[in-house]
Amino acid sequence: MSVFNFQQFSVQQQQSAMKVCTDSVLFGAMAPVNEGDRVLDIGAGTGLLSLMAAQLGAASVTAVELAEEAYRECGINFGASPWADRLEAVHQDIQSFHLKAGQSYDLVISNPPFFENHFRSGDPFRNIARHNDRLCYADLIEIADRLVSPQGLLCLLMPVHAVAKLAAIALASGFYLVRQTDYHGYAHNGAKVAALIFSRMDADFVKERLTIYESTGVYTRTSEQYLSPFLLRFSKDR
Repeated sequence: MSVFNFQQFSVQQQQSAMKVCTDSVLFGAMAPVNEGDRVLDIGAGTGLLSLMAAQLGAASVTAVELAEEAYRECGINFGASPWADRLEAVHQDIQSFHLKAGQSYDLVISNPPFFENHFRSGDPFRNIARHNDRLCYADLIEIADRLVSPQGLLCLLMPVHAVAKLAAIALASGFYLVRQTDYHGYAHNGAKVAALIFSRMDADFVKERLTIYESTGVYTRTSEQYLSPFLLRFSKDR
């Protein structure tokens, strides 16, 4: 599907390596965006998370994307959205961007390339999007340390098996893992990915599980609560 339509915006994704998926939509819907926040989206792809942050009330969203094809689609999606004046797409690697960034952000959000030493596909653009050769965990945390405001949050969607390693790296830089939400496709499934929230302020750690589907095509009540403002299937106009 080259265009994915949401209630308030659409996402062109013909050229981008990573397409819209349930995990990323749920991650964006759960993002702790406060009205008026300055948000940075690292590895923005089509701009999905940025668009969702704008719908949730962010005052400004900067989307940094390395792949030229994805950057172009990101810009198209921003321009066609109701929040074009609050969204900015930047074609640059985040390592270069952070060196010249003139501000900090209330929320840094990323669904980063997270596979290490993993089997690769024949698509080089998909490999860049999925593998962390260009942005390892330590670099990601170091960059976040420069860009997250003192009271700000860092939110990442990561594979469950990488959480302990990432949390240790983050803690060494003064980021505390304060919430972990494991995504289970169905109640009987193990979790493959987790939504993580890091803060510079220590707080009681909360770990929870979120089951996405009751049965095939039927969302659980919890996932529906998050997704209902976004997915067309929950639109009151339908």
